[in-house]
Amino acid sequence: MNVLELADKIINGKRLCEEDDVDFFTNCDLEELCLGADRIRKHYMGDRVDMCAVISGKGGRCPEDCKYCAQSVYNKTGCDVYGFIPEEEIVSACKEEEKEGVHRFSIVTAGRALAGEDFKKAIHAYKTMRKECNIGLCASMGFITREQLGELKEAGVTYYHHNIETSENYFPKICSTHTFSDKLATLKNVKEVGLKICSGGIIGMGETLKDRISMAFSLAKAGADSIPVNILMPVKGTPLADVETLSEPEILRSIAIFRYINPTADIRVAAGRKFFTDGGKKAFTSGASAVITGNMVTTSGSTTVSMDKKMFEELGRTI
Repeated sequence: MNVLELADKIINGKRLCEEDDVDFFTNCDLEELCLGADRIRKHYMGDRVDMCAVISGKGGRCPEDCKYCAQSVYNKTGCDVYGFIPEEEIVSACKEEEKEGVHRFSIVTAGRALAGEDFKKAIHAYKTMRKECNIGLCASMGFITREQLGELKEAGVTYYHHNIETSENYFPKICSTHTFSDKLATLKNVKEVGLKICSGGIIGMGETLKDRISMAFSLAKAGADSIPVNILMPVKGTPLADVETLSEPEILRSIAIFRYINPTADIRVAAGRKFFTDGGKKAFTSGASAVITGNMVTTSGSTTVSMDKKMFEELGRTI
């Protein structure tokens, strides 16, 4: 299969499906694959770039056993533990990111699902941000109910983030306290209440490229509008602490494949930017069209909004 010819076919309306033989993705020429992915990106997304920033609204003591997570109670990582943070802190951060030119802002909370008084506080914070800010609002609060999703929408949220993490086949090796089907059921509720889906996963957890391709097809089937691609950042104290890091070519191949399979979605570069030799610049000529950025993010390898804006200006992208 000539991947450049395939890119042209996708631009003209072809869509890949799980029944297609896509084994060629594993060994086709990487430069051509990325070039084709960039053509698809430019056709469907143009040169605009979407920037999202997040704030951790509640941290630690998550009852789920996700093997990669620093906040799981099953993993001894010494992470910070805190309850739902004050609304003033959330709104202040939102205003700072808006001032920097960020397009979307999300509250992210640890735990299976945000509920009770904490959820009420989140709803009030979103209503305040909708009133005082002019920025897209997103949320990431776990396995919340359909009714809660409706409340978020009424409060001004437009995107709900809920990663499927990996392929259906590999998922049991990553988590046992919930299932891949649980993830898909939540995404179905997100779509049905009229919110847009932000869902992706983590690459480099020991899965194969075929697993990543399977994940990309699952996201296409779910109708994901935004697909965050995280590169595993191994955390001491987790079962994946010693997993070998993916090479940059492997990362770029994965990002390009996500674009071929999800041509109209935002492919969003997320965690793991430090594994790129250029801060992620190559990803944006390999199919990526969006990024998680922000001055509130202080994990190792993160970049500031100003750094990302400079990079996008050099690439000729519209912010």
